[in-house]
Amino acid sequence: MSDQVFLGEMRQVLDEVYRDRDSAAVRDVYARASAHVHLTADRLALLNEIPEDGYTREEMAEAIDQVIMRRGAQDTLGLLQSPNR
Repeated sequence: MSDQVFLGEMRQVLDEVYRDRDSAAVRDVYARASAHVHLTADRLALLNEIPEDGYTREEMAEAIDQVIMRRGAQDTLGLLQSPNR
């Protein structure tokens, strides 16, 4: 999967989850993401590294970016938010 497809799919997942609410749990994001055929199991595994809690959309994007950076995959996957945020 190309970087842009991954980032686009994850942004779409976040848009869908946070459409009608300000806060969501990681399990809500995971459930929605698992319905996206372009998000593979290894990409979904990123969400397993985020502590279960309630997150705003911005906090969730930041948490996903932190997992990507911890794995050293920012050069291959990219980040949901720009690095200067």
